[in-house]
Amino acid sequence: MKYGLNMLLWTSDVTEAHYGILENIKKWGYDGVELPVFDLDPAKFAKLGKKLDELGLARTAVTVCADAENPISPDPAIRAAALTRLKKVIDSVAAAGGTLLCGPIHSALGTFSGTGATGDEWKWALETLHQVADHAQQNKVMLACEYLNRFECYFLTSAADDARFCREANHPYLKMMYDTFHANIEEKDLTAAMRGCWDQVTHVHISENDRSTPGEGHVDWKTTFQTLKELKYDGWLTVEAFGLALPELAAATKIWRRMFPTEEYLAQNALAFMKKNMEG
Repeated sequence: MKYGLNMLLWTSDVTEAHYGILENIKKWGYDGVELPVFDLDPAKFAKLGKKLDELGLARTAVTVCADAENPISPDPAIRAAALTRLKKVIDSVAAAGGTLLCGPIHSALGTFSGTGATGDEWKWALETLHQVADHAQQNKVMLACEYLNRFECYFLTSAADDARFCREANHPYLKMMYDTFHANIEEKDLTAAMRGCWDQVTHVHISENDRSTPGEGHVDWKTTFQTLKELKYDGWLTVEAFGLALPELAAATKIWRRMFPTEEYLAQNALAFMKKNMEG
């Protein structure tokens, strides 16, 4: 088992200014960090990777898609832009020494058509992401496609949808991610949802119902951890939590009030919570 911490708790752009935080994350006992990849500068990420190597922190990465680079757009030029951008994201992840890229890479975050996914959109997503996965394979970066709840997207909104999509893609470098926050909203039966998709799962986000400290909300953690053990999951358990550190990110994640005492409190208590439930 590997325990990770998503750096979006502090920033959407990890720089030298955050080296002290990275040192603390290592000191607290995490195995690695999840790097937001929005500024596509491989040289910058290569430098960051060297620092993480020095600290002994492994790394995964996360990104999202926007309207101008939407893999399911009816406009072929926009789909081509999505392919180009996601390839550049992968280049930055590889430069940082990352082995996995997660996130809702299937469609534009927060964009809605007024209906559910169409057959054309499904086809376009498969075509685009299969090409992205080819590039990921060349760089040895696994893709973990994330389904979101219905309030953040309309294309993939359940574990079953995500698993079916990845099975149809049938690519060794395109798998899915299971996120406890989205599952808490969308799944009727957590055990059934997890069992039904686990052949495609390569990454897990541990996220509370209010995006704050795992274990202090109402996610069904007992069932979640019992099922993780039953399924013999031994990949990353990465904490994803959001606060008020960045106004733009707080607005995007709909965080309007402080949910935890400090970022350090959340990080340390989240790790202790995961270890207690997985190893206790």
